[in-house]
Amino acid sequence: MKTYSKLLTTLSLSMSMVLGAALPAWASPDTSVNNKLDYSTDVVYQIVTDRFADGNSSNNPTGSAFSSDHSNLKLYFGGDWQGIINKINDGYLTGMGVTALWISQPVENITSVINYSGLNNTAYHGYWPRDFKKTNAAFGSFTDFQNLISTAHANNIKVIIDFAPNHTSPASSTNASFAENGKLYNNGTLLGAYGSDSAGLFHHNGGTDFSTIEDGIYRNLFDLADINQNNSTIDSYFKEAIDLWLGLGIDGIRFDAVKHMPFGWQKSYVSSIYSGSHPVFTFGEWFLGPDETSTDNVNFANNSGMNLLDFAYAQEVREVFKDKSETMNDLNSVLASTASSYDYINNMVTFIDNHDMDRFSVAGSSTRPTEQALALTLTSRGVPAIYYGTEQYMTGVGDPNNRAMMTGFNTNTTAYKLIKALAPLRKSNPAIAYGTTKQCWVNDDVFIYERKFGKSVALVAINRNTSTPYPISNLLTSLPAGTYSDVLGGLLNGNSITVGSTGSVTNFTLSAGGTAVWQYGAAETSPTIANVGPTMGKPGNTVTIDGRGFGSTAGTVYFGTTAVTGSNIVSWEDSQIKVKIPSVSAGKTNVSVATASSTKSNAFSNFNVLTADQVTVRFKVNNATTALGTKVYLAGNVAELGAWNVSGAIGPMYNVVEASYPTWYFDVSVPAGTALQFKFVKSNGTTVNWEGGSNHTYTTPTSGVGTVTVDWQN
Repeated sequence: MKTYSKLLTTLSLSMSMVLGAALPAWASPDTSVNNKLDYSTDVVYQIVTDRFADGNSSNNPTGSAFSSDHSNLKLYFGGDWQGIINKINDGYLTGMGVTALWISQPVENITSVINYSGLNNTAYHGYWPRDFKKTNAAFGSFTDFQNLISTAHANNIKVIIDFAPNHTSPASSTNASFAENGKLYNNGTLLGAYGSDSAGLFHHNGGTDFSTIEDGIYRNLFDLADINQNNSTIDSYFKEAIDLWLGLGIDGIRFDAVKHMPFGWQKSYVSSIYSGSHPVFTFGEWFLGPDETSTDNVNFANNSGMNLLDFAYAQEVREVFKDKSETMNDLNSVLASTASSYDYINNMVTFIDNHDMDRFSVAGSSTRPTEQALALTLTSRGVPAIYYGTEQYMTGVGDPNNRAMMTGFNTNTTAYKLIKALAPLRKSNPAIAYGTTKQCWVNDDVFIYERKFGKSVALVAINRNTSTPYPISNLLTSLPAGTYSDVLGGLLNGNSITVGSTGSVTNFTLSAGGTAVWQYGAAETSPTIANVGPTMGKPGNTVTIDGRGFGSTAGTVYFGTTAVTGSNIVSWEDSQIKVKIPSVSAGKTNVSVATASSTKSNAFSNFNVLTADQVTVRFKVNNATTALGTKVYLAGNVAELGAWNVSGAIGPMYNVVEASYPTWYFDVSVPAGTALQFKFVKSNGTTVNWEGGSNHTYTTPTSGVGTVTVDWQN
């Protein structure tokens, strides 16, 4: 990390003000690949590895698994890690401003060609794994993977891997010869198969109908052999497997199908990642449809320690710009509601399309909706992720049409130039990376919003109506007085604006289909926290605090009212502090900073202090009969069980798949090697009835997973 504070503070406000252009390089803190826990300053580019670029034809599958002319979209096309390396080295990705690559799951997949309804299918997508400790040979060897990591890092690009511990490959409950029978291997040694599962590695509850969260967790996702995470062999295996990939230098993990795995196991799993020697940013896929809301989704994002892909954002942007079924007023409402619901809104990963959705661009239609949706995403809250080929206006409805081979690498498309202009702002202007969002002017077609962080400001105006210009009056902004040119240089028909001393913007006309970005950056002289990563950890873990204005001399970090100084401050820079979590009471707390001169920062809320290392325990209670509408919850003596507070109780518990009513169960992340006391609670949302008798007791295992079963006490 470089310290810029002394240089910054010697410059006058007028020198630090940048009107409508990217901030100079000296104003940008070093947010390189070394910061693996904060992605707010990054632009992620999602690649379906097989469909991007073929850099090494010798590793292409052969025979019926391969489509040499790229016509059969269910077969391999030949894309590999060497192809990605080539596109880094030729400047396509760096020239666009990409600073993180999210690639397909890199692990060994089945090689069988599966026939569904007369059509051959392969594991080109990477989601039919069989050995999480080997590479997919079609993508390359471990040497090729290391070359990808080193090439990306040399170009200040992070690498995120997809990872799917939910399942292995397609299997049949009645035909063990179908495909590869869901077999799971440990570095070449067979652990078990779906049809001969004496070790209990898989769930055998049939396929999910998606009717409930429980049904989706403990039944197969389609015909994919569903992993049983309540198994110590599985728990150890996946911890070892992810440690292998972390040790190779990856910078982030995108977890597939988090809605379909036990929430408690996932919390304990990412906790082990954060407590290890290679903590990284994690985010998961929890699909939400258009206008769908889910309290379980919000609860997961706020309490699992893992961030999420922001489907609420994506679906709304698609409705507003792609389908025109909702308005800019609706978009404003969704931005406000999600900012209120999600505790760590800047860590949500935003996008407009991906491999599980129709492509955003529509064949034969105007490209402007795609360009405006990209402009919004690149200047909005969260971590922007761009699906490969969106910058080339690739089209495709449904899977696999939305996963075609990359159509070309034209650096002169408007979308490419748009990304190139806006991506660097996430590094240079903290208002865009970390700022709060304020609606400044809105109607059904126009949305003008401001991002603000400390003294830095960005103002963005978008008119989605491609035939009607709008006169803009009575617009107020936090931009200092001056004239600001459009950062995009008129690429999307934007204009300059003039701001008066009171923040009033001189009336102007926003062109039909117009989009403009105006910005101002200034050095921070007061400490301002932007992010703490990860958002969860046990005492002794090191966390990274990003922000501005911390100064170059170490001060004090506070977890609640507990001060951290001395050797527990690992490093202190003007824009970043690394600090060890102190021994404080477990639970949610605020993190704040005081500089060496005792100037206090804002508070980062809801940092989750864990009691200790985590393990997963299945809690089961028999004979807990309830009236219709009443559910059972779990409470106990540690923060992970709500510390006896009903509002923090775990649940509602399940009672259908792995155990049947009146038995209830739930997989919970709890401190390892700890003597627990707990009880169960019945609630209908109004009335709360605690279980009678003495507290149940249970000492959790020091590793692996556990199960404790008790009878309800009247």
